[in-house]
Amino acid sequence: MAETRQKALILDMYGVVMRDPGGGLMQFVNGYFPELGAEEVYWHWAKGNEGAAASADFFRAIGFAGDLAAIEREYLNTIAINETFYGFAEPLKKDYVLALLSNDLSEWSGFLRKKFMLDDIFDYSIVSGDVKLRKPDPVIYRYALDLIGVPARSCVFVDDRRRNLNPAKALGMDAVLYNSRNVEYDGKIVNDFNELAGLLARLG
Repeated sequence: MAETRQKALILDMYGVVMRDPGGGLMQFVNGYFPELGAEEVYWHWAKGNEGAAASADFFRAIGFAGDLAAIEREYLNTIAINETFYGFAEPLKKDYVLALLSNDLSEWSGFLRKKFMLDDIFDYSIVSGDVKLRKPDPVIYRYALDLIGVPARSCVFVDDRRRNLNPAKALGMDAVLYNSRNVEYDGKIVNDFNELAGLLARLG
């Protein structure tokens, strides 16, 4: 039971559990619409992330037509999981409450979690499109803490974006950069799940 575990590990999805920090979205979209720029695409994407638009609305808004559900599946099937995640996560379940905290469209997150059996691993999944809050808004971090029932001082939060680490750190979590973007960071940093496992062992 999650209630017997006194520590929590909260992980981001894209760039941590999933290999590609951007989910390969622009590459997919530009395969159909080479003229579309990232600013326009991500403006519509943000609406879905905020829970203000469905996946079909996103694809329609940027120019897709026809069987939008098929287009969605085609895109989502381009996204690959970091295969080392499974071996990393399973041994932690006895000591940690495992939670996913992700900026994502509800439909996309649900599809990927089912495909990669992530709901069998994570105790909780907090998705921006579901709760209508997005990182780095501090409210979504407090929402996550209330949901999982573990105090911030006993939580480790891992994300590949530096701006998403600051609110977690401000609340008292141990913030760790998963450096899939190859950026500079002056705090705790890991490059893969093996390094993260070592860091967790040192933190105790």
